[in-house]
Amino acid sequence: MIKLGTALFEACEQIERERGISKEILIDSLCDALVAAYKRHLHLGKEVDNIESILDEQSGEIGVFRTKVVVDKVEDGMEDFQISLNDAKEIDEDVEVEDEVKIEVTPEQFGRIAAQTAKQVITQRIREAERNMVLNEFMEKKGTLTTGVIQRMERGNVIVNIGNIDAIMPRKEQIPGEFYKSGNRIRVFVAQVKETNRLPQVIVSHAHPEIVRELFELEVPEIEDGIVEIKSISREAGYRTKIAVWSNDPDVDSVGACIGNRGSRIQTIVGELKNEKIDIVRYSEDPVEYIVNALSPARIVSVDILGEGEALVVVPDDQLSLAIGREGQNVRLAHKLTNWKIDIKSVSQMERAEEARNYEYQEDEPQEEYVDDSELQEEIEEEMNQNELDEEDSNEYGMSNEEEISEDDGVEE
Repeated sequence: MIKLGTALFEACEQIERERGISKEILIDSLCDALVAAYKRHLHLGKEVDNIESILDEQSGEIGVFRTKVVVDKVEDGMEDFQISLNDAKEIDEDVEVEDEVKIEVTPEQFGRIAAQTAKQVITQRIREAERNMVLNEFMEKKGTLTTGVIQRMERGNVIVNIGNIDAIMPRKEQIPGEFYKSGNRIRVFVAQVKETNRLPQVIVSHAHPEIVRELFELEVPEIEDGIVEIKSISREAGYRTKIAVWSNDPDVDSVGACIGNRGSRIQTIVGELKNEKIDIVRYSEDPVEYIVNALSPARIVSVDILGEGEALVVVPDDQLSLAIGREGQNVRLAHKLTNWKIDIKSVSQMERAEEARNYEYQEDEPQEEYVDDSELQEEIEEEMNQNELDEEDSNEYGMSNEEEISEDDGVEE
């Protein structure tokens, strides 16, 4: 056995206090290190599994032991795994055949070799324990808000200390235009936790929409109690956020609960988000009503459902720019909030489109067939003229048949 004394246990307790690694993990690491050193010393393979290290905390001694099976006669080549009954009786008088006994095999002058191996193994085990501890801690924090301290800027990324680890806030997770100063406290959202060979890599965000949800849950007791429910959130960090809320209690106004008395609750959240504008709208199962609410503060004339996931919204002429928003922000946020593709038109645009459709319809109508009757008309006119000429000739140069008959009748008489 190797005498360790109480210094080892004191060191283990100190590491446990400073790093949070339990004393049992450190002692198990020391025992595993001693076994590894013994196998390396005797050039044994890793597959040999009847070797273990035992630490006596009362005496402060540690040693290497080999487990052997008690047999009547040891087989050839099995000396490292079997022990005769007579030899086993010298260790324990009550032992019987097929029992197992532990025999100390700690080599002499083994302290220096064991110490070198133990240092490597214990260091490795401490790193693994720290990594697993941090990984488990932040796996539980994933998807939640936490408070950290800004450490530094590094290649456009913000390094934020959030306890036992420095997290990374990439540029895309930062609020545009915001200045991050070292030493300032910041509330961030734990977006991702990536396992690596060393400490886990934690990605945090200051622009994630879920930050708004967490802030409302902290400031609005009705949301935490489940009376008011957040149905959807759409956010363009640093500029504007739309949040759709629904009340499960008809006596509780969902929008009023989020705003608070004289706007106290919403003002706290807006201050936390550096004066980012927040629109609180009522959620509705009716898609028409939901789209109208989502496009607030613009006034809506009508909403027509065109098909699955598509809607046409008509607004007054003076409300078109307000409904679309600066660079399309309002309608873009409404689309993200409702998951409906929204096409916005003004009243005059719809009227012009209707006139254009009517004009196209008139052009497409069948017209009466035009018949060129000029030749027929000329023939009729010629025939009429000829009849008139015949009548004139008859009156001027001859008599009618009636006159001829009358004269003949008179002569006969």
